[in-house]
Amino acid sequence: MGSAQKHARAKAASGNSDVMTTESGRIERVQVKALDEVLGVPFKVLDDGFVRVIDYMGSDESIVQAARVSYGRGTKRVHEDRGLIRYLMRHRHTTPFEMCELKLHVRVPMDCWRQWIRHRTASVNEYSTRYSEAIDAAQATPPGEWRQQADGNRQGSQGTLDLDRGGQLSGAEAELQEKSRQVYEARLQAGVAREQARKDLPLSTYTEAYWKINLHNLFHFLALRMDTHAQLEIRSYASTIGEQIVSRWCPIAWEAFLDYRFHTLQLSRIEQAVLQALTSGNPDEATRVATERGLVSYGPEGLKRNRERSELEEKLKQFNLPTPWLEPH
Repeated sequence: MGSAQKHARAKAASGNSDVMTTESGRIERVQVKALDEVLGVPFKVLDDGFVRVIDYMGSDESIVQAARVSYGRGTKRVHEDRGLIRYLMRHRHTTPFEMCELKLHVRVPMDCWRQWIRHRTASVNEYSTRYSEAIDAAQATPPGEWRQQADGNRQGSQGTLDLDRGGQLSGAEAELQEKSRQVYEARLQAGVAREQARKDLPLSTYTEAYWKINLHNLFHFLALRMDTHAQLEIRSYASTIGEQIVSRWCPIAWEAFLDYRFHTLQLSRIEQAVLQALTSGNPDEATRVATERGLVSYGPEGLKRNRERSELEEKLKQFNLPTPWLEPH
């Protein structure tokens, strides 16, 4: 049997022409040129943070290959691969996306890392200040970037303080960070154990970690942390990971994620009923449904606050539909 025949048989045995094989039938590692070009390159985030790719496994083709193992041999062309990936994303068939993994090296402020590490679907190894001296860097806030507390959201922000006030806060921040570092280093010089000397370092101190996660769980992380409701700092990291890394690594899956997860609009059963009434020209019925299901209620000061109703009102705005319970009668 000639080498060409052996190569063809190896492909046929794999059940997928996208699997890379040598003439001996040995499977080769999937490589993505666009991601290889930035392998190890740090993408700057915030003032002194970064994200960079250490390693990866799989690609768009790996997602398709995993799906074909489940569904049998089928699509073979690029446009058909795209259709399959979009189908998987659209119908929440998540297992094929788990065939791709990404290993990142990140440098992030400790307060931001606290939010990050809540995503318990990754393998993590963080820089230890028990064994090594703390990184001599802390996130600094420019005068124009001190955000004000949001009125209607206890964990959010809105607007910024004026530059004069912001300048005062930035100056005080710099003094605090410098003093805490001096105290920390004095403890080390006095012979205090690293594990104890670190206890008064501010949460703005940078830490580093290796973070390895599969694409399915990464998309869940990005869906939450790229959202406008996420804190700006972690949103900056998530956006960098998505736009600078995932878009290069699995561009078809990234496009499907944006279309069917990130920019999608979910409607509850109540919201569907309200929209159906409005689009049928029956605003009174829409108000009745919203009232009956507890979204609309009144108190001595008028319409009571209701977060679920507020979210519905935002969706109605996107469709240029009226909110009948807010319309004057």
